[in-house]
Amino acid sequence: MERKYPDWLKIKVKSSQDINYVNDLLKTLNLNTVCEHANCPNLMECYNRKTATFMILGSMCTRNCTFCNVTKGKTENVDPHEPEHVAQAVRKLGLKHVVVTSVTRDDLEDGGAGHFADVIKRIKELNSSVTVEVLIPDFAGNEAALKKVVVAKPEIINHNIETVQRLYAEVRPKADYRRSLELLENIKNMDGTILSKSGIMVGLGEKESEVIEVFKDLRSVGCDILTVGQYLAPSPQHHPVVEYIHPDIFSMYKERAEEMGFKYVASAPLVRSSYHADKALEA
Repeated sequence: MERKYPDWLKIKVKSSQDINYVNDLLKTLNLNTVCEHANCPNLMECYNRKTATFMILGSMCTRNCTFCNVTKGKTENVDPHEPEHVAQAVRKLGLKHVVVTSVTRDDLEDGGAGHFADVIKRIKELNSSVTVEVLIPDFAGNEAALKKVVVAKPEIINHNIETVQRLYAEVRPKADYRRSLELLENIKNMDGTILSKSGIMVGLGEKESEVIEVFKDLRSVGCDILTVGQYLAPSPQHHPVVEYIHPDIFSMYKERAEEMGFKYVASAPLVRSSYHADKALEA
């Protein structure tokens, strides 16, 4: 039986010409967005604001995370024109802060890190005042691959921890909690001027004490920015929603995280890792 969303998760759907403009632009430039492929609840709002989170390296993922709506399957060839197309879209949308993510590409030697670097460089060449945030996979722990992204100098590098360590086997079976922490630590070791960021979903069956423990682990590796949002199952075939977390608990998480020293915390039911991402640089 389908679960009924609580009132705080109900979204008013709005339509506008800006949504059509963004959709048409993405089709023209042959670009994917995580907004669409991950079935993000904030898609209409963000497209209305003429913004989107670009998803590079194709639309097929090599991982089998049970929470994610991105398609798993045979990967596509990397599009050599994608860096130029993303940079053009940033300019046409008039973005001041851009977020770029990707599917996980374990089939590529560097996990797609070099392509990330090319996208970052081209965005900055074509849009000199734009700040860039990348949401990267773990590159299977390849430090040389991570270095390619770091050298390209995005303002923020995000890698989501996603859930508590106990749930990794069922939620992120091909990922590793400690490997993700090591990646975040390596970002700061390689270039301390780059802000590091991570995010966690709640409602997957974790305990509050486990969430706080994740916050502590993230701070122990120097993570600067944190996002906390409610997990919403994309379909009955995905990991079930165990609990809808009350907004008061999100406020508590925000308070606890700020006490630990995070520079910016976004914690609310509909928060996603790239939602209003530019605000972290204004804090």
